Amino acid sequence: MNRIVEIPLWALVLLIAFAVVTFASHFLLPSVRWFFRRRMERVVARLNQRLTRPIEPFKLARRHDMIQRLIYDPKVAEAVEEYAREQGVPQNVAFEAAHRYAREIVPRFSATVYFGFGAWLAKLVSRAFYRVRLGAFAAPSLEQIDKDATVIFVINHRSNIDYFLVGWLAAERTSLSYAVGEWARRWPLSGLIRSMGAYFIRRKSRNALYRRVLARYVQMATEGGVTQAIFPEGGLSLTGEVGAPKLGLLNYIVTGFRPGKSRDVVFIPVAINYDRVIEDRMLVAAGTSGHRRFRMRLRDVVRHIGRHLWLRMSGRFHRLGYASVSFGTPLSLREFLQEHKSNGTDVTAPLAEEVMARIRDVVPVLPVPVVAAILLENGDAAVSRPDITRGFAALVSQMEASGAHVHMPREDLDYTVEVGLRALVLRQIIRRAADDTYRVNPGEHALLAFYANSIAHLSPDLEPVALTAIAPPAEKSSAT
Repeated sequence: MNRIVEIPLWALVLLIAFAVVTFASHFLLPSVRWFFRRRMERVVARLNQRLTRPIEPFKLARRHDMIQRLIYDPKVAEAVEEYAREQGVPQNVAFEAAHRYAREIVPRFSATVYFGFGAWLAKLVSRAFYRVRLGAFAAPSLEQIDKDATVIFVINHRSNIDYFLVGWLAAERTSLSYAVGEWARRWPLSGLIRSMGAYFIRRKSRNALYRRVLARYVQMATEGGVTQAIFPEGGLSLTGEVGAPKLGLLNYIVTGFRPGKSRDVVFIPVAINYDRVIEDRMLVAAGTSGHRRFRMRLRDVVRHIGRHLWLRMSGRFHRLGYASVSFGTPLSLREFLQEHKSNGTDVTAPLAEEVMARIRDVVPVLPVPVVAAILLENGDAAVSRPDITRGFAALVSQMEASGAHVHMPREDLDYTVEVGLRALVLRQIIRRAADDTYRVNPGEHALLAFYANSIAHLSPDLEPVALTAIAPPAEKSSAT
């Protein structure tokens, strides 16, 4: 027992390393995980006391447990068998594919990251670029939503700032679980977004196994009461209009709903509008070309960020105008199904159309889109300031009469017109002559149409303009 045993140094190091790992995995790490788990539970308990819609237990489940629950779901198991049969591969290979998809989709929610860093960042970004205003707000309807219902915010997609804007405005009431596209899967952005509770989706995937795993996750989250936010258009609007909905996520929610057994699902329409969309020239270029293809080189990104930082440091940066968010009348899935059950057909399409119609009804009317619509109607002709003001007043009066929410800065018509004109002149989209008339600069009609289209549906005198019939705007620096 007391004999000395000699072993090589590398073997001793290896033995000690194994001992340390074993000790950590069996004793130390469980204690550390328990400590942080208890701390997280205390944080969540404090947050739930002030949130209108508390964080549901589903969202707090360990990611590993959620992945296991998802891949062993009976419907996913059926999809695994079908995939193996169709592809001619062993079931364990198909199962591993399902496991890979589940790991890709399931988030790793952190209440501390979401309500600490995330809410702070969303507020910082939103207020740094825009004067944020709350538009239409159906307070009585929103307050009457069943506390046990699953709430899903359905939002028109104008800019990548949408995530920050809605997340900040909703942070005082609940935490949102976003469906985000492939752009967010890049490191290190993916880890941060996953910790914010967002789940990744491959929008263009036609893989049946992947779609089944995604569908079951969405249905489980909905059944678990997770408050979600989705962009049914499936991407940023290239024309400025509220586009036609994609039915994928909505169909998962509808098909997973069991009347009489599932908790109700309430869709809240959310409409966003901007005086300036940061990505507008890139979006319009894609819209005029007729296909969704974005050109964004790394050197362009670095140049724009450098230009922006220089403007801020030199004190010459001006915020990009107003950004407004409106909340429309909620729509109960349970009530909608009761109204349409006699048809005996899939209600996803009519449900999507109804939600999108409610979004269009509450799109905020801001200075730049109205001024853009007036100038666009006059083509290349010069328009005097008094004529613009009269046209602005008539158009706004007509929209207000139809129930539209118009944001009038300072409640002053002349100042509102000045805000719209000044923003377009600074960006060199229009030019001001010495006689106080305004004319659209060559090649900028498509950009004006992009903004005018956002409110065209709110007035019978306006028609959406097809950008494919207009030459794309010229390339300009981020300063404009």
